Amino acid sequence: MSALLNYKLQGKGPTVVLLHGLFGSLDNLGLLARDLSVDHQVLSLDLRNHGLSFHSHQHDYQLMAQDVKTVLDHLGLPQVTLIGHSMGGKVAIQLASLLGNRVETLVVLDMAPVAYTESRHDRVFAGLEAVSQQKPSSRAAAMETLSKHIELEGVRQFLGKSMTRQDNAITWRFNVEALKANYANILGWQPVALISAPTLFIKGSDSDYLTEAHQKAVQCQFNDVKAHVIANTGHWLHAEKPNDVLRVTRRFLSQRRVSHPSN
Repeated sequence: MSALLNYKLQGKGPTVVLLHGLFGSLDNLGLLARDLSVDHQVLSLDLRNHGLSFHSHQHDYQLMAQDVKTVLDHLGLPQVTLIGHSMGGKVAIQLASLLGNRVETLVVLDMAPVAYTESRHDRVFAGLEAVSQQKPSSRAAAMETLSKHIELEGVRQFLGKSMTRQDNAITWRFNVEALKANYANILGWQPVALISAPTLFIKGSDSDYLTEAHQKAVQCQFNDVKAHVIANTGHWLHAEKPNDVLRVTRRFLSQRRVSHPSN
């Protein structure tokens, strides 16, 4: 049996699965988890090569979806709602294709089911590798090293959440080497067979991860799909405007339950 992903369960009710993005961890969607756990059972996971989950030289969407399915089977969860951000959004889509009618609803946060051609993380990888090579003795020194490669303070603070201490040096919880080696897989995408689960794409208005150019790809892979734009926010919409994301998500989930009461 393959190793289980690190996960956290909270709350009671219909199960919602939360899937984080690249360089993240299960804590990244914590604001959503805390709210949804009031009336749902929320399963948050560290994807492979992230957080406290296992490291592997292999990293692609088929494997990541199977990792999550293994946890769902282990916990005996027959029906789930999937919510994924960025890379986690693609994992959620792949998982929905794998699980079929076990998925009640699917919410994808600012990600398109397409292969991206633009490398967006060169500076990030340069900063991560610099920290790994220099083995700084303090978090402050590690953040200073990051600042030489990554201009945005918010990005540095986000990455800093995955710092840990090992052998008296600051290092990363995620597997930098494997993520860089498999970056083409992370950008890439193999279209899935038509997904019937009701699906909502939520886009940050200022983000270019999900655009009108991706509409055809979405329509080819989903037969019950809606989209919503959160104004004045970017790719990290769930962190920038969590209340807006929650309101839209909850409305979508409640509408689907009303229209499909047998679920």
